[in-house]
Amino acid sequence: MKDMIGLMKQAQAMQQKMQDLQADVENVTVEGRAGGGMVRVTLTAKGVMRAIAIDDSLLAPSEKDMLEDLIVTAHEEARRKGEALVAEKMQAITAGLPLPAGMKLPF
Repeated sequence: MKDMIGLMKQAQAMQQKMQDLQADVENVTVEGRAGGGMVRVTLTAKGVMRAIAIDDSLLAPSEKDMLEDLIVTAHEEARRKGEALVAEKMQAITAGLPLPAGMKLPF
């Protein structure tokens, strides 16, 4: 029974930390770059796009297709960075808790 009480306390502490993390990832930003930094996309760690910066040299009509591809690439890089950041923080929160392998927490 003593182990169960300890486990419940750990779960409550983890729940509070998860709530704090959810608030934090709204404010943390990551940047993805493509084309040697000619296209930069800034996202929150949750994947919400906050900004995009495009080098003036890419604004020529003949560069339209390449520009579209670079935007997608930069966005994908920023999204992956955000997911990795959240996963790293979640791992720190759940360290020491006996969670089943592969259990995905609400993110």
